[in-house]
Parts: sequence; structure tokens; C-alpha cells
Amino acid sequence: MPTLNEDLHGNVPDKADVALLLIDVINDLEWEGGELLLEHALPMAERIADLKERAKEAGIPVVYVNDNFGQWRSDASSLLDHCLRDGVRGQPLVEKLQPEEDDYFVLKPKHSAFFSTTLDILLDYIQAKTLILTGVAGNICVLFTANDAYMRDFRIVVPPDCTASNRPEDNEHALQLIERVLKADVRPSTELDLRALHQDAASQPPPDVPQPQAQRFASSGR
Repeated sequence: MPTLNEDLHGNVPDKADVALLLIDVINDLEWEGGELLLEHALPMAERIADLKERAKEAGIPVVYVNDNFGQWRSDASSLLDHCLRDGVRGQPLVEKLQPEEDDYFVLKPKHSAFFSTTLDILLDYIQAKTLILTGVAGNICVLFTANDAYMRDFRIVVPPDCTASNRPEDNEHALQLIERVLKADVRPSTELDLRALHQDAASQPPPDVPQPQAQRFASSGR
């Protein structure tokens, strides 16, 4: 937890040992192979929607981490509007997983949810220790995010029914790596006891989240 400021000026009121991340689900899928991903993403979206509802009931905050489509001027509302109103391929996916007013939204420029984003800072203030990773594509952005979460000492949960890739075999291979190499819990979402995850995470030490440079200097007295 940051030593100088206990909150982000009231903008992050949640304190939760567990956070649910939805990765790249606000997606127009207007790229080569997008039609293949949509086929597998639609049933995935049903499971994520159920998990999101249960997470909120358990007091687990929901964080959307989404690609910015290569446009640095983009924001959450414009991305959502594009996916819902421009007749894009991904519209049925986005309709099932629209963000709600109390959800967090982080834009990312590359594959990992952590690379050049504010996610580290947000999770630090929330004091999250366990991350439930969901979304697309399982063998790319979910995998890269899981890797970076592992290096930050987060406990990782990746329900296989809440991820999708263009090909099921690619998704399965990524999940095998995530389980074997990154020590993740890969039980289906229907088998997750979210309140038990809360209790278990509460007993764990906080992860070693990298601090921003200015904060490191302030903490060291330099």
C-alpha cells in the first residue's frame, strides 16, 4: 500500500484482496480471424457475465483492461459506442459484457494488461493479491497478462471457460502453460468459491508491485 496517499483522492474506494479482470472483451473483432474468435467468445461471454455477477455479490471489483485499437485518443466510452453502434462483428460479444458504472476501465497499448498502463497503481491501491483473469485471446493477451502478474507475485486464477482463442487447441495449450509454469488455478468458473478466494487471499502477504519512480524516491527519503 502506498505510504504517502491512502487513496486516489477518493476515486478508488474499494479495498479487496481479489480483483476480476476482463481482458479485451470490448472488441470489434474486425480483423483477420475475428470471425473464428467470435464463435468461441460468445459462449465464453455467458460464463464471464455469470462470474462477474457473482464477483460483485462477493465484493470483488471488476476491472476491464482493453486494447486501445492503436488510437491513443480512444477512451472507454468511444470504444463502447463503436462496438455497439457501428455494426461491427464483435457487437454480440460486447452486448453481453458491457461495463457498468462501478467497474474500472484501463486502456492498454500492447498485449499485457500491465505494459505501460495504470493497472499496477490501481491494484496497489485496491490492495489486490489474487487476480482472476478472463477474456481474449487466451493464447495472447490473457497469457501475457498472466505472465506479468506472476512476475509481480500475484496469485493467478484463470477459469478455462472464461477465456477463448481463435482455435480451441491454442487456448488449451496456453492454459496448460499458465497452470504448469505460472502455477495458476485453472478450475472452471462454476467451481470457484469466490468468498473462499477472498479469505485465502486475505491471509497472504501483499504482492511485490513495482512502485512509480517518484514514489520510490519519496519512500527512501531521497
